[in-house]
Amino acid sequence: MRGYQDFRNLMSEIGAYMGGIKLGDIVEILLVAILVYYILAWMKTTRSWRLMKGVIVIGIFLVLAAAFQMTTITWLAKNIIPVAVTGAVVILQPEIRDALEKLGQNKFFFSIGLSNFGNSKESLDETHMNEIIRACKEMSAVKTGALIVIEKTESLREYERTGIQIDGKLSSQLLVNIFEHNTPLHDGAVIVRGNRITSATCYLPLSGNQGLSKELGTRHRAGVGISEVTDSLTVIVSEESGSISLAYEGELKRDLTEEEMREKISQIMNISVTNNVKAKYRWKGRVKVRNEKKDSE
Repeated sequence: MRGYQDFRNLMSEIGAYMGGIKLGDIVEILLVAILVYYILAWMKTTRSWRLMKGVIVIGIFLVLAAAFQMTTITWLAKNIIPVAVTGAVVILQPEIRDALEKLGQNKFFFSIGLSNFGNSKESLDETHMNEIIRACKEMSAVKTGALIVIEKTESLREYERTGIQIDGKLSSQLLVNIFEHNTPLHDGAVIVRGNRITSATCYLPLSGNQGLSKELGTRHRAGVGISEVTDSLTVIVSEESGSISLAYEGELKRDLTEEEMREKISQIMNISVTNNVKAKYRWKGRVKVRNEKKDSE
C-alpha cells in the first residue's frame, strides 16, 4: 500500500508541474529544439564539427578540474574562454558567412536538416569512381598533371568559390579535357561532389608538413593540405613522373597502381565494388602469370 501511495503522490506532483506549463512554454521548447537541430546539422558539414569535438574534450577536462578543485586551471579557463570564443568565430568565419548567405536566400533550411532527414547525401558511386581512375590512367600515360578533390562529409564550398563553376556530370573525358595542357581550366584543383564536378581551377591550402619529401611540388602539397583541414580524398597525378598518389587525413600514398587506387578509394568513400570488377582483375592477374610462365619456357 505504501508503494502505491508513493506512486500516487509522484503522479500528483507531475500533474501539478505539468499544469503550470503554458502553451507558450511548449512552443518555446520546440523552437529551441529545432534551432539546436539545425545548428548541429550545419556544423556536421563544416570544419566546426571537428572544433566541437575538441571543445567537448576540453569541457570534460574542465569539469574534472572543477570537481577536484583545481583552482589555477579553473581561473585560467574563466579568463581564456571569452578570447577562445572570439577566436572560434574568426576561424569559422567562412562557414558562418556561407550559412548567413543561405539564410538570406531562404536556402538554409533546404540545404541541411529536415530536408535531408532520412535521405543520405549523394556520394561517389562505383561507376564514377571508375571514371576517375580511367582519367588518371590516361593522364598518367602522357604525364598530364591533375589534382582531383573528392568531397566526403565536410563541405568544400569555401574552396569552390576560389575557382570556376562547372557543375557537370563526372566523366573521364571531361576530367582529361579540364587538365589538358594550355587550356584555361588546367591550372588548379577540380572539386567533385557526389557524381558531379562542381568547380575547376580551385586554390587549395598548402601543407606545412616538414616530413613530406622535398621532391614533391606544389600540386602534392596542396593535395595533402586540403586533406589536413577536411575529410576529403585527393587524387594527384604527377606532371613530372606520371605517378598517381592519394592524400587522405594528411597522409600521402604514392606510386599507386590501378588496383591499389580502386581499393583505396572504395575503402575511404565506402563504395562496394561488384564481384564482376574483382573477378576481372583476378582473371587479368592469372592471364599475366600464365604469359610469364610461357615466356620463361
